[in-house]
Amino acid sequence: MKVAIANDKGGYRLKAAIVKKLADEGYEVLDYGTQSPEESKEHALAGEQVALAVQSGAAERGILLCGTGMGVSLAANKHKGVYAAPVESVFAAKHCRLINDCNVMCIGGYILGEYMALEMADAFLKTPFADHFEEGRARYLRSQYERIAAIEDKNFR
Repeated sequence: MKVAIANDKGGYRLKAAIVKKLADEGYEVLDYGTQSPEESKEHALAGEQVALAVQSGAAERGILLCGTGMGVSLAANKHKGVYAAPVESVFAAKHCRLINDCNVMCIGGYILGEYMALEMADAFLKTPFADHFEEGRARYLRSQYERIAAIEDKNFR
């Protein structure tokens, strides 16, 4: 799986750890983030770069990091077909995929420790959408996803 990742200064520490883990596990990583803790990058630019990679199909999923995860998620969600969720737990990382089919996970470098961030990346990348639900619940989740896409079609002109 190809994973796009980017960060601003607040997310560098966790980004470096996640990139190493993903590379060690055989993921193809497209790293648009800073390459040192001193390097500066706007969170809006980081969000846009990952969103464009996911939107174009260059990456299947994206991971964004800033101080809180919120700034990068705001930027990423301005792109059609990009569903970015700021998450702060393994439960949320898993359920943003399982329930909402999010394709970008946003996390906060000022909020999380490395161990938690690595567990969250694992849950986000390995959880399929609407998996292990009875057919009625899975059908409902797919219909909600389609409804959100319809809202997006109406509002993204």
